[in-house]
Amino acid sequence: MRLNVKAFALTCGLVWGLGLFILTWWIIAFDGATGEATFIGRVYRGYNLSPMGSFIGLIWGSIDALIGGAVFAWLYNSIASRI
Repeated sequence: MRLNVKAFALTCGLVWGLGLFILTWWIIAFDGATGEATFIGRVYRGYNLSPMGSFIGLIWGSIDALIGGAVFAWLYNSIASRI
């Protein structure tokens, strides 16, 4: 079975980007917008626990997971074709 690289990459990008966006708003709802730098903020430049940071995280997370998903699907297809 082969993975569709484009579909898998797009799915990974949407899930991770929206997940980070929703998680940020969840934290804002309970703790408030602090603007503090987080561990993810060290990886995704500009991300913090604020409304603007949630949109920055959405963009960075989507791009990051899109690339990671594409590489994973490509590697999976390469290894699966040899077996």
